Amino acid sequence: MSSDSRRQVADERVSLDRGTTQALHHVGHEHGGGVLFKALFFTLGFAVVEVVAGLWSGSLALLADAGHMVTDSTALGLAALAAWLAQKPPTARYTYGLVRLEILAALFNSLLMLGLITFIVIEAVERLANPRPVIGFAVMGVAFIGLLVNLVVAWMLSHGGDGLNTRAALLHVLGDLLGSLAALIAGAVIWATGWLPIDPLLSIVVSGLILISAGRLLAESLRVLMEAVPAQVSVENVMLDLDDIPGVRRVHDLHIWTLSSGQIALSAHLELDSFDDWDRILQVSRGRLDKHHGIRHVTLQAELGSRQPCKESP
Repeated sequence: MSSDSRRQVADERVSLDRGTTQALHHVGHEHGGGVLFKALFFTLGFAVVEVVAGLWSGSLALLADAGHMVTDSTALGLAALAAWLAQKPPTARYTYGLVRLEILAALFNSLLMLGLITFIVIEAVERLANPRPVIGFAVMGVAFIGLLVNLVVAWMLSHGGDGLNTRAALLHVLGDLLGSLAALIAGAVIWATGWLPIDPLLSIVVSGLILISAGRLLAESLRVLMEAVPAQVSVENVMLDLDDIPGVRRVHDLHIWTLSSGQIALSAHLELDSFDDWDRILQVSRGRLDKHHGIRHVTLQAELGSRQPCKESP
């Protein structure tokens, strides 16, 4: 058999779980790629409108929202690409598939947000010191339309799945919504009173709100990349659940980590009284881990003491 044929056979056999095929296990996960592309279309289209309107009106709040929407367009494009790639089946080289691309895209999105926040704050401080004229009525009109566009996109994303990438995209759009609202208020105040500092002040307020959410997203992405135990999973409870199974003498070398959104993996060694009951113990272990902890990617190694030969679950 040629090397290409062997590689093809190996690729066809790769699967993360016993009895789970590639198509069902990976492509079957919904990552919201379709809705991300639709959101990208709406966001990028209106970003161009806001850039032109922001430059013409002189509003930092409107320009900040435009820059945010451009950043969102890039973020949504990366998220949609990552969602599509993440559904590719595993191969002999990438045995988990490309599911981690979702986390990398979310990480990049959060860093983009932090960079944009820095730019807005620096520009706002400069405008507080040196106010610039702003056409308030024009800002109000464009911001109101932007508010409607962002509400539509937010609704689309909120119904497009709960993956980390979709949540990251929704975070961006919610930030856009706040930006549009701030620009609308700034335009109204300037149109009614002529008080120019409201424009940079509201830009800073919105930046602070976005900073909190972006920081949380960044921290969550880093936890996944560092293979930390998911926040909703208790190692102690998992250990007790496995240790409580009749026939299991001790549990050790327990590891729990997140592959991607909604995909938690576990590996552990189980010391048994006898190998004769291994099939039942394996079935009960998988059932408890799935039902009690939402863990479906499970690798358990059975052993009889440290000096005995061991065998692994298929």
